[in-house]
Amino acid sequence: MTTSLTPLRERTLLWLLALTQFTVIMDFMVMMPLGPQIMHAFAITPAAFATAVSAYSLCSGLSGLLAATYIDRFDRRRLLQVAYALFALSNLACALATNFHLLLAARAFAGLTGGVLGSIVMAIVSDVIPAARRGAATGVIMTAFSIAAIAGVPAGVLLGAHYGWSAPFLLLVLLSVAIWLAGSRVVPSLTGHLGQRTPLAQVLPNLWRLLTLPRHLKAFALTFTMMAGHMLVIPFIAPMLVGNHGIAPQQLSWLYMAGGAATFMTSRAVGRLADRYGKRRVFRVMALVSLAPVLFVTHLPALPFLALVAFFALFMISMSGRMVPMQALLTTIPEPARRGAFLSANSAVQALGTGIGAWLGGQWLTNGANGAIIGFGQNGWIAAALTCVAVLWVSRVRGASEDVPNDVAAPASVAPAAVKS
Repeated sequence: MTTSLTPLRERTLLWLLALTQFTVIMDFMVMMPLGPQIMHAFAITPAAFATAVSAYSLCSGLSGLLAATYIDRFDRRRLLQVAYALFALSNLACALATNFHLLLAARAFAGLTGGVLGSIVMAIVSDVIPAARRGAATGVIMTAFSIAAIAGVPAGVLLGAHYGWSAPFLLLVLLSVAIWLAGSRVVPSLTGHLGQRTPLAQVLPNLWRLLTLPRHLKAFALTFTMMAGHMLVIPFIAPMLVGNHGIAPQQLSWLYMAGGAATFMTSRAVGRLADRYGKRRVFRVMALVSLAPVLFVTHLPALPFLALVAFFALFMISMSGRMVPMQALLTTIPEPARRGAFLSANSAVQALGTGIGAWLGGQWLTNGANGAIIGFGQNGWIAAALTCVAVLWVSRVRGASEDVPNDVAAPASVAPAAVKS
């Protein structure tokens, strides 16, 4: 069940939702390069700083799981406005924090609000965009990562260097207010799913059934496997480049800008390919293509810096290219009445995979002479193995319209849209 919009209104809504995601992604990403300034400002150890970073992910996952109990009980627009207003307040709290404990609490609060926003955004996309065009729409939303890499993080680092570590969070507050005001005019009221609203007494039992439904469990397994493999590699590229190849920290911004620009130009194209040739087929192709860049970056030879910039663009294209069809496929898994709850639970699984993958990846690495990272190649082989597992597993991930006879049937009043996979 989708809400019909004019083409112009639809495009405007998609880009507004992408900007919403941009602020959430920038909020998470910008913490990394601000680490030295934050540690100096609060006189904390790297371990304490890592706690502030992990607090965001853990609370984001918890928020996504809890959101599954209420996300389908409200008008999507109203829920988006409330959650986004709280997100802006969390960034204001970060900017105004006067000690580490306040900063830690503010980061946890940011995770709680940011964790549910991604689910709301994808639920709106699913309600507004027909399944046949949802891959391209997902590609538009995922350009938020590219915009964050091209503009958000470099701008945040520049502001932090000139005006202090809190400046990027103040920028996020201003951007969030502007996007919130635009959203109040652009996002339509979406209440079609409320006809299937469950009584409160059934919320927790329904959540358990949501989490244990075989069709959903297979999708959660795909999400966890991909995110764990993703984070075995991504967080450690910058330390490896600095420690093993002598890349200056300020040069890293060029790599991320190149990667962001490349994915900005390719994400929507990959989404259109997923719509045309099938989400599973394009996922398999892009996942297999990504094996070579993953193994290359984890066994990186000495390269001229310009060659490294060019490779990083290809690396980011391959990594984001496998996520676009996967995310589009996941929107087809639940029936419409449970779509928001499923996407919230899937966001929690994604955060769990992200945290465990990064934690395990760090456990397997050691520091050598002069800060060199040892053992990164092993991370690459494990990440490649997990990708191969996902390629084989994706055939088991079936949408509601494909798997109704084998699972709990959707309510008769809800007619699942036809899905090309």
